[in-house]
Amino acid sequence: MTDSEIHPRHTGIAPGFRPRGTGHTRIELFSDAVFAFALTLLVVSLEVPRTFHDLMKSMEGFVAFAVCFAVLMQIWFKHYGFFRRYGLQDMTIRVLNSVLLFIVLFYVYPLKFLWTNLLGVERAGFSFAEGRMLLVIYGLGGAAVFLVFALLYRHAWRLREELELSALERYDTRAGILENLLTAAVPVLSVLLALALPEHLAGLAGWIYLAYGPLLTWNGIRDGRGRRALEAAGLPAR
Repeated sequence: MTDSEIHPRHTGIAPGFRPRGTGHTRIELFSDAVFAFALTLLVVSLEVPRTFHDLMKSMEGFVAFAVCFAVLMQIWFKHYGFFRRYGLQDMTIRVLNSVLLFIVLFYVYPLKFLWTNLLGVERAGFSFAEGRMLLVIYGLGGAAVFLVFALLYRHAWRLREELELSALERYDTRAGILENLLTAAVPVLSVLLALALPEHLAGLAGWIYLAYGPLLTWNGIRDGRGRRALEAAGLPAR
């Protein structure tokens, strides 16, 4: 089946964007293996419970595992969408993708540690200073992931002529840059607050992540309006 024979709805990208990466490249296969390994590291225990008590103890970490799983899947969906849209494999893409995978693997344990403690599965008993550092580590990881995605979309934008992007596809590419910059801005703000607030108040920096709801909703509405306007205008393909 060729690229032109695959309907956009089967690729997970917006209608009107011609998928340029419908094959399975070595970059994507390797990336999927890394994501699978990262998910394996999130499992509460790699051993099969031997008693009912062991089973219940493992089940205590279900919600924390679900949250961490959702975070990693969000990153994977973004990764999937980018490579399906553009199908790029040049050196810049390989380097940026390697950086992304490194961050994902490195931050699996901080991610798991944070959520297992927040949800009461474990009680590490860390101090205010250690809690501040945990928020900084978590925020830097989140910001780094989405900044890499912004750079990936920026690279696709630089290659818009070679990729023969239509007006609508160019709009979506610019929107991808902005969306990832906005997504990265929230953890950056959290890090700044964690460093600026007194130690006993540094935990308040974690509440800044609630801004994701209104921020991404506003951006989605704005992006949708702009996209519909382009579709209504009936601009030429190039």
